[in-house]
Amino acid sequence: MSASVSGMDRWPVPLRLDGDRWATRRMEKRVLAVVHTVAAGQRVVDAVRLLDADPRVQVMFTAAPDVFSHGVAGFLEGLRGLVVPWSQAVNVRFDLALAASHGSLYELHAPVIVLPHGVGHNKFVSVPTNRRGPGVTAGEREVYGLSRQRLVRDGVVVPKVIVLSHEEELTRLGRACPEALPFAEVIGDPCFDRMTASLPSRARYREALRIGANQALVLACSTWGPDALLGQQWDLLDRLVTELPRDQFRIAVLLHPNVWSAHGDWQVQSWFAGLRRAGVLLVSQYADWCGPLVAADFIVGDHGSVSLYGTMTGAPVLMAGSPTVELAPGSPMVELRSIAPRIHADRPLRGQLRQAAAAPRAEHHARVAARITSEPGHFARRMRALIYRELRLPAPAAQLPVEPAPLPVTVTGEAADGVTS
Repeated sequence: MSASVSGMDRWPVPLRLDGDRWATRRMEKRVLAVVHTVAAGQRVVDAVRLLDADPRVQVMFTAAPDVFSHGVAGFLEGLRGLVVPWSQAVNVRFDLALAASHGSLYELHAPVIVLPHGVGHNKFVSVPTNRRGPGVTAGEREVYGLSRQRLVRDGVVVPKVIVLSHEEELTRLGRACPEALPFAEVIGDPCFDRMTASLPSRARYREALRIGANQALVLACSTWGPDALLGQQWDLLDRLVTELPRDQFRIAVLLHPNVWSAHGDWQVQSWFAGLRRAGVLLVSQYADWCGPLVAADFIVGDHGSVSLYGTMTGAPVLMAGSPTVELAPGSPMVELRSIAPRIHADRPLRGQLRQAAAAPRAEHHARVAARITSEPGHFARRMRALIYRELRLPAPAAQLPVEPAPLPVTVTGEAADGVTS
C-alpha cells in the first residue's frame, strides 16, 4: 500500500503506515467485518461480538458492494464502529474477515469466514451470466449459499471456512460443490440460540409492543421479492385489519431488510401509512426480530427464514406468498410448507386462525425446528473457537452467555422503554 502524506490522512488510524504514532493501543490482530446488506450485517455482528473484551483485536467494518446495499450505511452508523471504505479494505491485509454473503470476497486480502444469513439454504437463485462456469447453462439455478458459482473463483474456493448450521447441510454442500466440502464446519445458529434464550421473556416483549392481556398478536412476516407475502398479497394485510376485531387482535408486520433496501425507508413507511393509522405495528428493519416472533400468537409467513424460526415458538404458522415458488428439494422450508396451513383468500381469516390454533402442530413444528441447527446452544462457543483458531490467538477463558433479544422496536411513534409503536 502506498499513499501520499495528504492521501494518508484519509485512512483510518489502524490502517495508516504511521498508525502506531496515533493509536493508543497496538493491536495484535486486525479483523474486518464485511457487511453486504442489513440482513447479512446482523449475522456478522453475531460473530463480531464474540471478540468483546479482547484488547488484542481491532475490529473494523466495511460495506461491500451489493444490490441491496441501501440501508447498510445507517446500520453501520448505528454500530458506531470504525468504517473502512471498500476501496481501502481491498488494498490492505487483514488477519481475518467475517462475512455473511459472498459478493466480491475474492477481492479481499484476508482469510474469510462466511456465515449464512438465513436458515436452511432453501432458495434457488439464477446463475448470473458472468459467473457461468463449465457445464452451467443459461437459465440454470443454484441453491443460494451452497453453489460452486458463489463459492469458487478461478478454480479456487474463496472462503477459508464455510460456516454451516446443521450436519445435513454437509451432504447438500457435497452435492452442490464437492471441492468446498473440506472448508465447511458445522458451528450452529446464533438466532436459534437467541430465540431459545428469549422464549422465557415473552411477556416483556408483549408488554413492549403494548399487546393487551386479552389481545392476540398476529405477526405477518414477508421476505423479499415478487413471490413474497408483500409482493403477492398486500390485500391480506388489509384483511387482517378489517376482519380481526381490534380489541381482540393486534397486527404487526415484519419485513425482510431487503424490502426496505430495494424501495427505501420513506416509501415503505408511506405504503404502510394507512395500516399504521389503523393500529398496525411496523417493525424496524434494524430491530432484532426475535422479540416480535416470540411475542406472536399467530405467525403468517412465507418462504422466508423467519417462518422457520417461528416453529420454535409454539404459535401456529400459516403460509402466504406465492404457492408455486420453487424451493430446494429436501430443504427445511419444503417440509414446513408441507405441514403448515395456507391462508385462503375465500375464507374468513378469523376462522382460519381459530382452525390453525386448534390443529395439532407441536410434533410437526419440533421436527422442522430441529432442522435449523444440529448444534443447539453451541454457536457462541464453537464460533469463538473458530475465530481465535484462525487468528492464531488463545481464546479468552470466560464463557459468553447467550442473551435474550432486546425489546422490539417499530418505526413510528413513542412508547415506554424506548420502544416505538
